[in-house]
Amino acid sequence: MTQIPLIIDTDPGIDDAVALSFALFHPDVDLRLITTVAGNVSVSKTTANALKLVQYFDQDVPVARGCSEPLIKAFEDCADIHGESGMDGFDFGEIKKDALPIHAVEALRETILASEKKVTLMPIAALTNIALLFKMYPEVKENIAEIILMGGSLARGNTTTAAEFNIFTDPEAADIVFKAGIPLRMIGLDVTSTAVLMKEQIDQIKTLNRAGEMFGKLFSHYRGGSMKTGLKMHDVCAFAALVEPEIFTFQKTHVAIETGDGPANGMTVADLKMKYHQNTNASVALTVDVTRFREWFLETLARVK
Repeated sequence: MTQIPLIIDTDPGIDDAVALSFALFHPDVDLRLITTVAGNVSVSKTTANALKLVQYFDQDVPVARGCSEPLIKAFEDCADIHGESGMDGFDFGEIKKDALPIHAVEALRETILASEKKVTLMPIAALTNIALLFKMYPEVKENIAEIILMGGSLARGNTTTAAEFNIFTDPEAADIVFKAGIPLRMIGLDVTSTAVLMKEQIDQIKTLNRAGEMFGKLFSHYRGGSMKTGLKMHDVCAFAALVEPEIFTFQKTHVAIETGDGPANGMTVADLKMKYHQNTNASVALTVDVTRFREWFLETLARVK
């Protein structure tokens, strides 16, 4: 099988860390670039965390630092969920790798245009970098196969009643990306919140390999769920949707982003019955096979060295 050229835009973040680790070692994926953005914690911390992971696994994937704040809104982090550093609980040691000397948007442009095969973009964070890329260099759209993102929700949010964190952080950026005209798969909070790891899986993870041991220590500081109710693997679902799409069911629809002031800000409004729109702009995940997801998680972790 030909490998999928992949770029991950991220804000590590504990579930981001797992998704990145899986992507570094999956045989179906050629991870070309990691770009960082402010989200779970500040962009300086998310960049440091991405570098920590690349260094820990002794991989040669470039990391580029991106935007430090949303396009318009004031920045609000999510350190209450992921810890002060974004990846509390494990000592990665001194960072010896450096980020690229150019901004993430420039690195995205160069990497996408240089690829002989169309690239897949996987944003698992606020969409600020991607929106700026499309506004500054719209020519890159021609060499993007699809966007697979974790964000939004068909039901309630987790930051406000209406909005999921990644979209709420920068709804104006999300609006640009959903209107970009590129094939897009949205794996939303209503689905990812069911893709939980229970104590049985966590106990297996801790003893599987050195990556599992590291994950286990991170999980002990992760407040995205609990050991009793299950840990939510939100961002990992985006990677699963890329390499094992049959775990999910999808429906094509039109998704609009609420950018106005008020309690609906950041809401993803899906016209599932296509009553108000003629054309679809997204394929939205409706369900995930949780049993198969847990099996896939353990199988994929076994590849991480």
